[in-house]
Amino acid sequence: MLNLETAESPHRLRRVAIEPVSRVEGHGKVTILLDDENRVHQVRLHIVEFRGFEVFIEGRPYWEVPVTVQRLCGICPVSHHVAAAKAMDLVAGYGPLTPTAEKLRRLLHYGQIVQSHALHFFHLASPDLLFGFDSEVAKRNVVGVAAAFPDLAKRGVMTRKWGQEVIRHIVGKRIHGTGCVPGGMNKALKVDERDALRREVDEIVAWSRESVALVAKLYETNPDFYRGFGESRSNMMALVDQTGALDFYHGGLRAVDADGGPIFDHLDYTTYQEVFQEDTKPWSYMKFPHIKALGPEKGTYRVGPLARVQTADRLSTPAAEDERRKFVALGGGKPLHGALLYHWARMIEMLNAAEMARDLLNDSDIVGADLIADKGPARGEGVGVIEAPRGTLFHHYRVGKNDLVTYCNLIVSTTNNNQAMNEAIRSVASQFLSGREVTEGLLNHIEVAIRAYDPCLSCATHALGQMPLEVDLVDADGALVSRGRRG
Repeated sequence: MLNLETAESPHRLRRVAIEPVSRVEGHGKVTILLDDENRVHQVRLHIVEFRGFEVFIEGRPYWEVPVTVQRLCGICPVSHHVAAAKAMDLVAGYGPLTPTAEKLRRLLHYGQIVQSHALHFFHLASPDLLFGFDSEVAKRNVVGVAAAFPDLAKRGVMTRKWGQEVIRHIVGKRIHGTGCVPGGMNKALKVDERDALRREVDEIVAWSRESVALVAKLYETNPDFYRGFGESRSNMMALVDQTGALDFYHGGLRAVDADGGPIFDHLDYTTYQEVFQEDTKPWSYMKFPHIKALGPEKGTYRVGPLARVQTADRLSTPAAEDERRKFVALGGGKPLHGALLYHWARMIEMLNAAEMARDLLNDSDIVGADLIADKGPARGEGVGVIEAPRGTLFHHYRVGKNDLVTYCNLIVSTTNNNQAMNEAIRSVASQFLSGREVTEGLLNHIEVAIRAYDPCLSCATHALGQMPLEVDLVDADGALVSRGRRG
């Protein structure tokens, strides 16, 4: 929906609102301030929904948390389920997971990455890429893709379905299952379930590689456009293992600057509060994190596929690593920063996750029965961090002696990307919109830049009490009776 109105400004700037941003998870809007010549003066991404999970999780028993927090989202519940379980492993005092439990969690996580990346690319992003940003609105959707590219659409649906089947077999349901518990898993994977997934996994790997080739072919049609669209130079961050390979489930945090130079490496993520600061702004319910040592201007960063494939030294599977090397070679030794390149990196990651899932399905431990780790003294505090499909995800909890949660802090992937998304849409608005007549197609360019990050706006929540609030009481005639302000 497009709204135009006059902003309250001494310069009489017009405000153009894109509300809601479409083909993303959750509700957000973009506001653009234009002068009489349609020159852009300001562009902002606003997160307008408020969930409050950080507050109402307080007072709940710690063992409920891995199941409860996944209600943040119906698209990425597994990510919150796994991250919270990792934190609660520490809270409850469990030692290292058993091989079967860790491999089941990893397989669950890889299934989530496959289904989420397939959903985003084929259902949400491909209409723009295949038909064009200015194409007919009625055609620019997944139904239009299915009509024009039926084989491609079917492949996208079936790839996502396979990822959801991985989730269903491990945690009981495709959405909001209950498999991860403090200390391990509550259900073994049966041999027939493993075999059902294994029968299709080679096809999923092959389709994933074809999807990488599709994005590469789209890039070749106009490489300068793909590299420059929504480009904003930024620091990058991801989890890597001890060898420097990308690790979606566990590892140390590595950050590099916009030229690929080191900021920190193998950082213990349980110390994140010493390294990062979360700022708030009055025009969004989403926080703005940055690296403290660099300050709020130079310390912001991006996460997710584009950051991960360029921050890690390598990927752990052969086909995905082959594709990663081709991708990073485009930068000539420097990181790439164009927003559309997220799609290429995302498909490389989908291939990586499918290959790793195949390896685990061929591992005898995956159908083992030893599911719970040895337990030691409770610690009362835990931080769980994973690489969710959209990027690095932090879950931090403190628990009192009565086993009830006393503190919860979440930094979700989309929050980590907040400033990067704002910079991307400013870049697009300056390049394509400023000084031109406002059209739906040009405004869709801005939405395309946001969609490239695959944001989950439902997950990007504020802690209660940090957001400025103004409440007006008016009478039946509309006259102001009283006004209350906070913040």
